[in-house]
Amino acid sequence: MYLYSNQGRTVKFSENLKGQLQRNFVALVSIVIAVSSLSYNTWRNEKSEYNRNQRLASLQVLLKLGELQELVFHSYYDRDAEDLANPRTGWALVLTIKDLSQILESPLPGSAAKLVAVWGEEWEKLGDSQASVKAINEGVEAVRDDTLMLLRALD
Repeated sequence: MYLYSNQGRTVKFSENLKGQLQRNFVALVSIVIAVSSLSYNTWRNEKSEYNRNQRLASLQVLLKLGELQELVFHSYYDRDAEDLANPRTGWALVLTIKDLSQILESPLPGSAAKLVAVWGEEWEKLGDSQASVKAINEGVEAVRDDTLMLLRALD
């Protein structure tokens, strides 16, 4: 141990450190509490922002899925390819769903990519084929189920 002189008396370094810790205990505890509180608050804010972004994108995906399903129904049941069931509108919806899913957790990007692939294969036969309607609706339901599962998992 190092010895040094303090006002004419010799003091061991460890005794001096122990004394300073005892005198400044409240200040040290306050610093630890402040740093840990700041760290927790920062972590919680980041987690809350992440959850908020996931919720917002998920809700947008659900809305776009509903619009796509409505377009499919108009195309098949009403045979309206000009106004309410325009395939260009369908492409815009499917691509928007795919784009929104890219910021969401797995498995949503994969199921949205499958929906784009199914739409690409089936959109031309949509007004005439029950199988096309079924395939697209299954793709929509897969994305919807994954989105709802993600929303339930958020804290």
